[in-house]
Amino acid sequence: MSISSVTSEALQLKLRQLLPSQQGFGTDLSASDTIIPIIDLTSAAEGSDVGQNLQTAFSFASVNAFSAINGTDVVANTPGFWKIYWVANLSDTNTTITAEFEISDGLSTKELLKIRRNANGAGSYVGEFVMFLNAGESISVISNDVSAALTGSAQQIADVNGTLVNPAGFSPQ
Repeated sequence: MSISSVTSEALQLKLRQLLPSQQGFGTDLSASDTIIPIIDLTSAAEGSDVGQNLQTAFSFASVNAFSAINGTDVVANTPGFWKIYWVANLSDTNTTITAEFEISDGLSTKELLKIRRNANGAGSYVGEFVMFLNAGESISVISNDVSAALTGSAQQIADVNGTLVNPAGFSPQ
């Protein structure tokens, strides 16, 4: 077995960056002609990691569209994490109109987001957020007038335990 010194400043710099506690150690890197197998047991090594932008992609079978115009629509009621994209269009009227998101546990309701428009012009609003639902909870959209439309799409991105949910029909290789 032969041991030789490695004099690469780039490797020394990377070592100092990755292992800051070793900065003052003062010894050079060395290499050996002995082969030492390293087995990476992380999910990154198995090639099954899916980028977040791919994991949250909409698919035909897993997207839930919602729409509330002078009424209520349930966005989601399955426990877990949900990504919600929404658009609110409030027309110019002579009355106060609202479009809102509410969460309910079956007994009480809490307002999450409310868009209110008074009699001073129309407006369009766009947004997105991630929501966690426990068992028995649901999220709904409510519009109080035909001049207030709250529409969008929701997709479950993780179950109640935080296990990622891939788009329906997709299985990473």
